[in-house]
Amino acid sequence: MSAANLPARADVVIVGGGIVGCSIAYHLTKIGITNVVVLERKQLTSGTTWHAAGLVGQLRATRNLTELAKYTTTLFEGLEKETGQATGFKQNGSISLALNEGRLEELLRGASMAKNFGLAIDVLSLGELKERLPHYNFEGVTGGVFLPKDGQVNPIDVTQALAAGARSRGGKVFENVKVTRIITKDGRACGVETTSGTIAADKVVVAGGMWSRELGRSVGVNIPLHACEHFYIVSEPIDTLPRNMPVVRVPDECTYYKEDAGKLMVGAFEPKAKPWPPHGKGIGIDEEHAFVTLQEDMDHFEPILTSAINRVPLLETAGIQLFFNGPESFTPDVRYYLGEAPELRNLYVATGFNSIGIQSSGGAGLVLSQWIKDGHPPMDVNGIDIRRIHPFQSVTRYVHDRASESLGLLYAMHWPYRQAETARGVRRSPIHQYTDKLGAVYGEVNGWERPNWYARDGVKREYEYSYGRQNWFPCAEYEAERLMNDAVFFDQASFAKYHVEGKDALAVLNRVSANNVDVPLGKVVYTQWLNERGGIEADLTVTRLAEQKFLVVTGAAPQTRDMAWLKRQAGDANCVAVDITSGLPMIAVMGPKSRALLQMVSGADLSNAAFPFGTSQEIEIGYARVRASRLTYVGELGWELYIPAEFAAHVMETLLAAGPEFNLTPAGMHGMNNARMEKGYRHWGHDMSDEDTPLEAGLGFGVAWDKPGGFIGREALLRQREIKVLPKRMVAIALEDNGPTAPMMYHEEPVYRNGVIVGSTTSGAWGHRVGRSLALAYVKNEGGVSADWLASGTWEVELAWKKHKAKVQFAPFYDPKGEKIKQ
Repeated sequence: MSAANLPARADVVIVGGGIVGCSIAYHLTKIGITNVVVLERKQLTSGTTWHAAGLVGQLRATRNLTELAKYTTTLFEGLEKETGQATGFKQNGSISLALNEGRLEELLRGASMAKNFGLAIDVLSLGELKERLPHYNFEGVTGGVFLPKDGQVNPIDVTQALAAGARSRGGKVFENVKVTRIITKDGRACGVETTSGTIAADKVVVAGGMWSRELGRSVGVNIPLHACEHFYIVSEPIDTLPRNMPVVRVPDECTYYKEDAGKLMVGAFEPKAKPWPPHGKGIGIDEEHAFVTLQEDMDHFEPILTSAINRVPLLETAGIQLFFNGPESFTPDVRYYLGEAPELRNLYVATGFNSIGIQSSGGAGLVLSQWIKDGHPPMDVNGIDIRRIHPFQSVTRYVHDRASESLGLLYAMHWPYRQAETARGVRRSPIHQYTDKLGAVYGEVNGWERPNWYARDGVKREYEYSYGRQNWFPCAEYEAERLMNDAVFFDQASFAKYHVEGKDALAVLNRVSANNVDVPLGKVVYTQWLNERGGIEADLTVTRLAEQKFLVVTGAAPQTRDMAWLKRQAGDANCVAVDITSGLPMIAVMGPKSRALLQMVSGADLSNAAFPFGTSQEIEIGYARVRASRLTYVGELGWELYIPAEFAAHVMETLLAAGPEFNLTPAGMHGMNNARMEKGYRHWGHDMSDEDTPLEAGLGFGVAWDKPGGFIGREALLRQREIKVLPKRMVAIALEDNGPTAPMMYHEEPVYRNGVIVGSTTSGAWGHRVGRSLALAYVKNEGGVSADWLASGTWEVELAWKKHKAKVQFAPFYDPKGEKIKQ
């Protein structure tokens, strides 16, 4: 459409004419929002879409991401018929090959997970693989899996089809119109300026691929992205190449293979990628960038090509028709960004697709269109929600360094507990120097360096990954013994803290919180923040410091999200929320000897009478005033110490000096996770989401049903409370096998009752205090999930294509009555 016809206003303006931008327009018009404008700075697909491989896979790491990928496949199946535009869609399936036992277990665990999602999948023997891929060399292959519904498309054709579908319902698509500025007013996006004029808009969507970071930054929105060079080759036509060949992935060789019009495409996700542009040359992209290819680098690609020729001998005599190198953007955690930006209302983001933009396009368009219409996502999208990021992650050097690793993570082993290796050491606790000297092995969350475990007894101070008991297992076991019998401390500086104050602070927090925060001063309230549908948006504690002054504490990962939620619910009320995470680190001291230790260093009376569970007081440790809150996330007696940052080192030294008498031991986040699993303590993002209610999650005890003024989500919960026995409930699971080679549960494993899948695990860990592989899970039964229904069934959990007997119950497996935390 000619730029001369640019409208003065639109309901939604979409910046970017790649496959995702056109998909959003297609889906918006399909649900009745037809005054939609797509603006492409050059030609449709000219950024990244045009050179995508066009793979359409379905199995992702979570249920909802898999459902979205499945939807994309369904969309592509009917798109050509609907629009009359060819798409090149071919549902020839995909095969993934394993070259070692670790990879085979990863594939088998994925196959079990696929069952849980209702996804067709077959585990193939070596003989069956040879029958399906007779032209492959199977040297070193230990097994593989086949997904028959996977396929491939022509990305340019699909994009044109989506654009045609949008146009047919009134959407407008403009090429050669560059957006120069996002217009904002009163904290909201309200239009765009372009090289051809200005468009007012109710909503603006940034779907600009590599350009998104700079465009977002221009209005204070952080979209961490960096491009990398992405390589593939296309052979000359090969007469003997099967035209119905499945897409083949050999992740241990970093390669994928696709038949394309009688030619063989070989692509790579190499472990060490080449960021583009290189460091020191910025990440700005040339103004005329369109259908750009980068310089060939055969030295870089040669190891991939050598493996490919060995794997597919047909390549040895086939010529190379095309050596392709093009830029593609990647995110720090290899998950794309979707949703409303936390910094600016009415500005939505759909970008950073990490080489899976084609297979994600349909689902992303579906979700974002409904999000725009309804004001909330139609499903839990926590893993891809733009609100998960932290502002520092958009720093140029950070995204450059991390991008070199991100590309390779697509085909790297997805080990449990795997830690990023690049761009580390960004955020450090004030007591980092002490945990480091004590042997901490760090993990990274939101940039924080957190002690995950402490090396001891000759164990190497590094991870040795596996799906079974990793090298740190005995170290965590020692920490668990000390937690159960003596005292340990956890460095929890990374936990997010907000100071909330103002004459309306109580009213705002009580409206947002399901529990009642109108409590005596010094009382700590455990609560959820809910949406209107009763779903859990946040899981945290609120401590009342004064009449209109509160301390809110939540996890490290949802730091940005929870603050955005609170501020948006507060609106224009006189309620100021300030993120004080960096200024108020926290040290948790836990275990049966924690009271005696803290009484020695503080002189305070910490008895049950003077300091009940769930309360908070200021105490003195050394020369510092510290807020001590009697809480636990590990199921033992203990206190959380909130310390002004400049005093943290002094308090740590004081604790360590007194520690030997009480056998005080440092403990890591893995040990904390193991312990919380034994207690059945939920974790937001794994065991709870905005799709789950407190009643389903077993957290109804934290709902103040009749508090004055009610709370967000109350009406939805009241309707659910009328159901005597809910059809969906969270349960605790323990495998019966507790031997030295007992398998480990992690997440999304199918849960069977009497041979039928009735649910899936949400998170799992080993419980050292109970000696069992443990998990939490949601199970479903139309007639209701009751204790009798649980007790009357035979239960199993499937791990890596094998079923294991299990015990399932509502109560936690460690100290079910909570006696230890109140001793």
